Amino acid sequence: MSSDTPGRLLTLLSLLQTPREWPGRELAARLGISLRTVRRDVERLRELGYPVQATMGAVGGYRLVAGKALPPLLLDDEEAVAITVGLRTAARHAVAGIDEASVRALTKLEQVLPTRLRRQVGALGAATEPLLTWERPTVDPERLTALAAAIAHREQLCFTYRKHDGTKNERRVEPHRLVSSGRRWYLVGYDTDRDDWRIFRVDRISEQQSIGMSSARRELPAADAAAYVTGKLLERTPVYRTVATLHAPVERLGGRVGDSPGDLQPINARSCRLSSHTDTLEWTAWRLLSLGCEFEVHEPPELVAHLREIAGRAERAATPPATTEGGAWAET
Repeated sequence: MSSDTPGRLLTLLSLLQTPREWPGRELAARLGISLRTVRRDVERLRELGYPVQATMGAVGGYRLVAGKALPPLLLDDEEAVAITVGLRTAARHAVAGIDEASVRALTKLEQVLPTRLRRQVGALGAATEPLLTWERPTVDPERLTALAAAIAHREQLCFTYRKHDGTKNERRVEPHRLVSSGRRWYLVGYDTDRDDWRIFRVDRISEQQSIGMSSARRELPAADAAAYVTGKLLERTPVYRTVATLHAPVERLGGRVGDSPGDLQPINARSCRLSSHTDTLEWTAWRLLSLGCEFEVHEPPELVAHLREIAGRAERAATPPATTEGGAWAET
């Protein structure tokens, strides 16, 4: 009979996390203990917050069910590596919905990975290259997790920052939040040298190091970090208000265009109105053309002109060049 109660409980939990029901006798045989000890161990897991359900009868047994709270997870080596690699890949691609919570989860997981598994994750990251669907700067997941850890521990940071013109300078910052905005990550922090709040593109941060604890908690001059980033970006870049009529039901286009659900409003059962803001005419034009429905752009005139230019190029590309009767190309 096993005398290592903590180790036995971990083994029992690992078995119960598989999607099946375990008969008590099978658990007892696997663990080398009695049925009575199995029942006691199950009660210990319940006291720790794991919702273990027991069913009676000849085909009864034990299984782990969904609970109201999330107790600690037990992962084997392959599962831990798979989750870590998945989170790091998602962070690098800045997928919509992968926000600071995901980076916090990645930070916590990497902090408890054994050295051998951390090496496996690093080797996988070094050996793979993401295929990006559009040109954009990539974000190092290790930098994201380091920034998230500094935010959690309220550490002041010193780092080198590359500005939009390519020049670099040293910044001393009290990091506050990470914000994922479309295809980019931003760090919101208090710049102690400039005595003001700032936002920093994470892909432009390098040579980061901790320089001690932050002095005091500061109040962000916005409702939240996302609102602060949005406001700063609107100040820095030309922003166009896009208004268009889309000839498709709003239910079909929901989530495919616009930045928020309120950007699309139904006109009738067959069409809807788009009203949103953008700083990239090319991106907006591509999104509209990829919807697969007819549309008319009312604003801005710059987007209308850009679409006409695209239409002209497409028409020229689809028109075969004129030839002479003998098959030679005709000069025009």
